[in-house]
Amino acid sequence: MYGYSFLDDFVLLYPVYALLFSDTGLSVAQVSSLFVLWSVTGILLEVPSGALADAVSRRLLLWTGPLLSATGFALWVLAPSYWTFALGFVLWGAKGAFGSGALEALVYEELAHLGAADRYAHVMGRARAAALLGVMAATALAGPALAAGGYALVGAASVGACVVTAGVGWGFPEHRGGGSGDASPEGGAEAEGGAEGWWAALRAGVAEARGDRAVRGALLLVPAVTAVWGALDEYTPLLVREAGAADAEVPWWLLLVWVGATAGSLLAGTVRGVGAAGFAGLLAGAGLALAAGAALPAGGLPLPAGIALIALAFCGFQLATVLADARLQDSVKGPGRATVTSLAGAATELTTVAVYATYGFLAPSTTHGTTFAVFAAPYVLAALAPAMSNGRRSSHYRQQRQRKRR
Repeated sequence: MYGYSFLDDFVLLYPVYALLFSDTGLSVAQVSSLFVLWSVTGILLEVPSGALADAVSRRLLLWTGPLLSATGFALWVLAPSYWTFALGFVLWGAKGAFGSGALEALVYEELAHLGAADRYAHVMGRARAAALLGVMAATALAGPALAAGGYALVGAASVGACVVTAGVGWGFPEHRGGGSGDASPEGGAEAEGGAEGWWAALRAGVAEARGDRAVRGALLLVPAVTAVWGALDEYTPLLVREAGAADAEVPWWLLLVWVGATAGSLLAGTVRGVGAAGFAGLLAGAGLALAAGAALPAGGLPLPAGIALIALAFCGFQLATVLADARLQDSVKGPGRATVTSLAGAATELTTVAVYATYGFLAPSTTHGTTFAVFAAPYVLAALAPAMSNGRRSSHYRQQRQRKRR
């Protein structure tokens, strides 16, 4: 699992594909349209692929997905053009949809099969840390590889990483049935193929998400925690440069932010049992750290202090993301685990697109620091919401008791 997570993000094209697009002659509008196509592909395929994973095999999607992105990356390097870039993003979006939901469901049910479901947050936290290490390693190697062999070498290394990822995915075990031990390693007794099985899996997952209040609440928590900071991550280079860092220094400051997120992943297993109050405190603290760190030049903070606060915020957000995912997996009891998880993924993608649009509207009229601070507010409000709701309920109950006494 850790090797799969590392290799899945060890793609040297990640840090330089924007340069490839620019060198091919694409305009900013064309590049933006590619990003939209990428997001839309993921949104449209997220839930159907989750149902497919429940009906057929999670492992099947986990090893075929990287081969789709490998094909796309090869096309980018061998025949660079707008249309091959577009096809590559469709394949990449499909790969992301294949893995989202299927991966979490497979890991949770394998742990349940071993009687270790309570280790899910610990395992997934380490897996996400391994993925971040893959991103950092790819970022460090992309520049030297580009200088040594151009886009051909970078593309070949990226395709190779995807193929090896698929090989690791092929080796995943798969037992279905939530730890009963009766399921087959090849997909489980509960897996049901064909269109009928896919439709049944989709209905089962949607019905559980709609009908079970605990599942619904845990599902909605995932986009509430994940979407905003996941979108802001794309703009951190602009924030760091605005704060006074030279272009050549930006990747090194970003490395500190990624270290913070990695630490958050590794802490997940330790604080898995945190209650609602602790989780709310985590969100509020991370939101305040984000707002303070984003105030970099305006607040008079030196650059290292501001970046350290951003790293601390991302540590909290990553930790909260893993915990929210663990809460969702614990709440699902039916056979549509991947479908339910994919519903959370689709909601996250839709919210992320809304954040992108809002950021694009706000940033031109203010600074990146101010825009980041604005997006810290939802986390603080989300942390306060349960306390406010409890306060309203307590007030309501007091009023009812007073009426009864009268």
